[in-house]
Amino acid sequence: MGEVLIEAERLVAAGVRELLVIAQDTAAYGADVRYRTDFWHGRPLRTQILSLAEALGSLGVWVRLHYVYPYPHVDALLPLMAEGRILPYLDVPLQHASPRILRSMRRPAAAEKMLERIAHWRRECPDLVVRSTFIVGYPGETDEDFERLLDFLEAARLDRVGAFVYSPVEGAPANALPDPVPEDVAQERLEALFALQAGISAERLARYRGRRVTILVDAADDQGSIGRTAGDAPEVDGRVIVEGSRLPVGEFVQVEVTGHDDHDLYARPLTAPGR
Repeated sequence: MGEVLIEAERLVAAGVRELLVIAQDTAAYGADVRYRTDFWHGRPLRTQILSLAEALGSLGVWVRLHYVYPYPHVDALLPLMAEGRILPYLDVPLQHASPRILRSMRRPAAAEKMLERIAHWRRECPDLVVRSTFIVGYPGETDEDFERLLDFLEAARLDRVGAFVYSPVEGAPANALPDPVPEDVAQERLEALFALQAGISAERLARYRGRRVTILVDAADDQGSIGRTAGDAPEVDGRVIVEGSRLPVGEFVQVEVTGHDDHDLYARPLTAPGR
């Protein structure tokens, strides 16, 4: 853990404004070393995700967590988000909602409990943005399985959703599963999922209209600027488009949200750049 925190400090000292914590299973950080104690500036810290998030949250920059499996201890991160110490953002790779398909993927099969967790998280941190990724066309996926996935998305009202069609990966056990889904059927399901999620995303973005938010500016020219809110990871989520204002790239700027489409916000600047 000390090495990770020293690297983070060096990045911040070099001008980095946002740290993305990414692993195959971020919430399990430290399990492989039995959560051993390490040191940072002489301070003992247990190698686990809560301690890491608390320490990174003291560096004065945005800290965003990716690929967080919903273990029970993840709930302890929500107070840090509600207090603004780390970003109110959880990227939880759920993959599907059909119990049968989830069991085939060797993943926990409890969509109802996941809905309860998401509701609890939002009560703890009302500004929380939840992102997830799903697979359609997994071998053996029936129309009923896919409908269960759509029903889950309707109920969960996730802020950001990525999805892709299953494709065989060399050496994966799923390659041997029977009943592959025809490519055209899988593509139709993907399009149906995106169509549903577009409406949900627009509904979730509507709550920002008229609000003042802080954005991190990613690009700017004479036509305007593009930034991101705390709820938008770079390259995979939405953008904030500020037309007609050339804002300083790499700076935090306050804007007022004036509108939105299915995935992006539109805004006007309010203040000079600041932290």
